[in-house]
Amino acid sequence: MKKLLIGLLSSFVVVAFLLAGCGTNKTVKADYTTKQFETALNKGDNLEGKTVSVKVNKLVPNSAFGYNIQTGKHLNFVSTDNPNVKKGDTLILKVKKVASTLGSYVITYEKL
Repeated sequence: MKKLLIGLLSSFVVVAFLLAGCGTNKTVKADYTTKQFETALNKGDNLEGKTVSVKVNKLVPNSAFGYNIQTGKHLNFVSTDNPNVKKGDTLILKVKKVASTLGSYVITYEKL
């Protein structure tokens, strides 16, 4: 009986570790590509809280808005924190706020 109990307990521990490990490699899928995102903004859609896959075309670290990740035709993803990216990097960002300024979009975000 004692061996059976130890065997069952061991099995539960192994299963628990396997299940815990399954949730750690969570892949985030973006709601929009850069092109889809810009099209939706141009239509007037509210995209706050949505996620977008962004390819860094240019990083301007000293813009008027802070660190500016430029992508698309008129998209500027801005942050006061250094995003630690370089041209060509692809990342997924969660949109906090969108503002339109001088024909471009200024978007604050959370890096995922």
